[in-house]
Amino acid sequence: MKIGLFFLILGYLLSQFYRAFLAVLAGLLQSDIGVSADDLALASGLWFLSFAAMQLPLGAALDSYGPRRTTALMLGLGGTGGAVLMALAQNAIHLHLAMILLGIGCAPVLMASYYIFARLYPPAIFATLAGAVIGIGSLGNILSALPLAWAAEVMGWRAAMLVVGGLTALVAGVLWATISDPPRAETSDGQKGSLRDLLRIPALWLIVPLMVVNYAPAAGLRGLWVGPFYSDLHGAGATAIGQVTLLMAAAMILGNFAYGPLDRWLGTRKWVVLGGNLAGAACLGLLWAVPMAGYWQAALLFAGVGFFGASFPMMMAHGRAFIPAHLTGRGITFLNLCSVGGVGLLQTISGWVHRSAPDAPPEAAYQALFAFFGLSLLIGCLIYAVSRDRTD
Repeated sequence: MKIGLFFLILGYLLSQFYRAFLAVLAGLLQSDIGVSADDLALASGLWFLSFAAMQLPLGAALDSYGPRRTTALMLGLGGTGGAVLMALAQNAIHLHLAMILLGIGCAPVLMASYYIFARLYPPAIFATLAGAVIGIGSLGNILSALPLAWAAEVMGWRAAMLVVGGLTALVAGVLWATISDPPRAETSDGQKGSLRDLLRIPALWLIVPLMVVNYAPAAGLRGLWVGPFYSDLHGAGATAIGQVTLLMAAAMILGNFAYGPLDRWLGTRKWVVLGGNLAGAACLGLLWAVPMAGYWQAALLFAGVGFFGASFPMMMAHGRAFIPAHLTGRGITFLNLCSVGGVGLLQTISGWVHRSAPDAPPEAAYQALFAFFGLSLLIGCLIYAVSRDRTD
């Protein structure tokens, strides 16, 4: 199982890579296959939407069949197939189909590890373990930044995607061989439970709105808009953009480790999450107010959005505390659906926001994006502020 968990983390590293690599390849894709910024925004959104669409059936599969078969088959078929199609893409339709397949393939890896933690490990350390998986797996964010830019220049972006596709197939095969399924949990009357039972838990409904928006600004900016921002406003190339995205990725990794133990240290989950997300909204507010303050000043604010936007594991721990054992798979995937679906929805809308903004001054379109993400985050925080706190 230790080997299996290690490769689940590698699978999540690939998931992080696939959700963020478009920002670095944006210029190459625009020149090689003629896609536009709107096409790229839609492609990024489709990854998150397809990822989100799989969460409810994924939760039922985890509760019924366990994480081994579920994860290995989805990652092996969807992840590998999507990477190969991406390497062969000739137009925007191929790009969109590849991102849909990649979203399906990546859907189970994080939730499979969370399922194992929730079923086999003490509840009090769930947030720490959850944050550690994301923190280590977020190295994929780093690999999709400067290293990908270097690989694309040395071997070409198509060959680089084929290499990553081969790694995806390898990880899926090892997961099939090494993961052990935890014992199934059922109610005293033998019922497995359903999504309807989950939706009857009132405490979740005040957590869900922030769950929808908390990761969207960091994922949207890191996964796509940082690249066009620096290209359009600072004339930056792929390597320079890779440096900024590397900084933001590192901040996101540090944020996951920073959030992890705070519920045990401070005795609260709610106020840790609320404080962090308000700080992230403040960074977005500064980007909106002074978008042209400077190259590295903006980079530090992007890093702040990434660091404070890493509250997902703590929010998962907060929501999981209200979910009974026999609904573990459905519960964690429902919460993940809210988060990733929110990213996909807001990312798709962000393309329209960018396109609808005034043409002048040149930074106006990006100010509209920062305002959109920041206000969405503040609305989520306002609702979350009246939620029930719970620690294990």
